[in-house]
Amino acid sequence: MSIQEQDSAGAPARASLLNDPKARGLFYQVVLIVALVSFGWFIVSNTIANLERQNIASGFGFLENTAGFGIIQALTDYSETSSYGQAIFVGFLNTLLVAAIGILLATILGFVIGVARLSNNWVISRLAYCYVELVRNVPLLLQIFFWYFAVLRAVPDKRSKWSFLFDTFHLNIAGLRGPKPVFGDGSSLIGWALIAALVLAFGIAQWSRKRQEATGQQFPVFWTGLGLIIALPVVAYFIAGMPVHLDYPVFNETGPRLRQGFVLGTGFNLIPEFLALTLALAIYTASFIAEIVRAGIQAVSHGQTEAAHALGIRPGPTLRLVIIPQAMRVIIPPLTSQYLNLTKNSSLAVAIAFPDLVSVGGTVLNQTGQAIEIIGIWMIVYLSLSLATSGFMNWYNQRMALVER
Repeated sequence: MSIQEQDSAGAPARASLLNDPKARGLFYQVVLIVALVSFGWFIVSNTIANLERQNIASGFGFLENTAGFGIIQALTDYSETSSYGQAIFVGFLNTLLVAAIGILLATILGFVIGVARLSNNWVISRLAYCYVELVRNVPLLLQIFFWYFAVLRAVPDKRSKWSFLFDTFHLNIAGLRGPKPVFGDGSSLIGWALIAALVLAFGIAQWSRKRQEATGQQFPVFWTGLGLIIALPVVAYFIAGMPVHLDYPVFNETGPRLRQGFVLGTGFNLIPEFLALTLALAIYTASFIAEIVRAGIQAVSHGQTEAAHALGIRPGPTLRLVIIPQAMRVIIPPLTSQYLNLTKNSSLAVAIAFPDLVSVGGTVLNQTGQAIEIIGIWMIVYLSLSLATSGFMNWYNQRMALVER
């Protein structure tokens, strides 16, 4: 075969290869991967060179060094002699606490406001409407400042207090104080009794649902479960010899002026930074959840309500047993996004010096200069919390989904 014949045979082969969508796609993907790897290598090598030039050692060995700073709220043992790793763990626990309580409060308040938006009472519906429009259109950071500087800084000073609920809880500029439970020997029996009560309540709920599907008869699941959750731990409390007692806060009204106020170590104390952040997050997120709940309820056909009323079911049970279970299929997906937003918005705690993960991590960063490692910890923690929340809500969404027959 001559050279001209070989070239003429190879040209159509190359043309067909370039016109093949799979071959073109593979080529572009290889080019993109090479570009990304090259860019990543450039970033990593440039970062390592900059760290070496500034005599900053990379890695996480700094987490074992002594922190040397205090934290105003710690859910675990911590002191100034603790390590940086322990300090970051304390900030992580504070973030979890704010997120968990904020989600609980926002869900309860959001559902109440969302149902109130659809109330036939004009005053209730207008009040709920004003709440939603006012709260969700004011930036969250401003609301945190409002609760911290305008509300919790206007309460009495450390030498005074506001008392409420039969003189059990007290509020002043140092925070909210109340009785702290102290657990003695045998307290674990109460915990096991509570777990057993929860398992029994869940089993009764499953049995009641199957019984109702088979016979149509209802069972008082809520009151039965509530009775078990209260009764079993109380019985275990007396069987164990009453090992739990309350440590009430002690308020010193006499003596030198500097020593007046609550005695340290008595009762529990929720610092004002925690209260302001939790209230702002819960109230702000509840305004969005309220609209999600309202949309979910309105997505259910009005014929469902009419059918329930035709069967003689009152409005309250109709909403609880007929409308809300169907609306949850619409509510859960956007509700998940609000839970994720609340968890991530808790990082605004740094604005009022609440020791959450970002605030404590920022202090560690300033002292060590380990910016890459600290930012990496932030990203991994928030990513993990978001994935865990999404996974749980996706599982719950699947349980609430309609089952095809």
